[in-house]
Amino acid sequence: MKDKINVIAFDADDTLWVNEPYFQETEKQFCALLENYAPHHTLSQELFRIEMKNLPLYGYGIKSFMLSMIEAVYDISGGTADMKLIPEIIRLGQEMLQHPIELLDGVREVLEALKGRYRLVVATKGDLLDQERKLKKSGLLDYFHHIEIMSDKKADDYRKLLKRLDCTPDEFLMMGNSLKADVIPVLELNGYAAHIPYHTMWAHEHYEGNLDHPRFLQLNTITDILNHVDHETRN
Repeated sequence: MKDKINVIAFDADDTLWVNEPYFQETEKQFCALLENYAPHHTLSQELFRIEMKNLPLYGYGIKSFMLSMIEAVYDISGGTADMKLIPEIIRLGQEMLQHPIELLDGVREVLEALKGRYRLVVATKGDLLDQERKLKKSGLLDYFHHIEIMSDKKADDYRKLLKRLDCTPDEFLMMGNSLKADVIPVLELNGYAAHIPYHTMWAHEHYEGNLDHPRFLQLNTITDILNHVDHETRN
């Protein structure tokens, strides 16, 4: 692989910085607002159902989550909930949108080691404005040759990215925390993919099964990639 890779792409949320824990904390607060209507686990299930229904219309990200929470208030309460809940949910979403960026351990070390050796790319899905905000606040922009904010992460989406980068699957390595979104579609194109597990994951991203592919790397942490690719020698 060291002799082939030209482009290394990174997922952003829960690969470069913390993301999912903020969604889970906001969901807990949402459930607390509606606990007079149903138990928390029932409220979470209903919110997830509405999120999945809306995904083709709204896509990924905090704004989609906010709209789904507002719809869930109406559905769960049968339209009887106090309208004061709506601005409260909007406030929860706005707090998420303004949350400071918390880089994950090892991220800056890895980017520093790889810069100049490879074309480094961010390949992430979500809301365009929000992801641009997070990238700017992260302080990592200068490491990347290209930023791709994708509406989804299917094989065709990666195929389009490779075309824009003028890169073949043989030259491409994708790294991320989601087997479903960051690994399997890239392997379908016969590119290289590395999975970096994160301690929590949105239910939509769960993947049940074992992967056995010659171009798949299972890592423990992001810094493990330095054992598999060329990087700057440090004193």
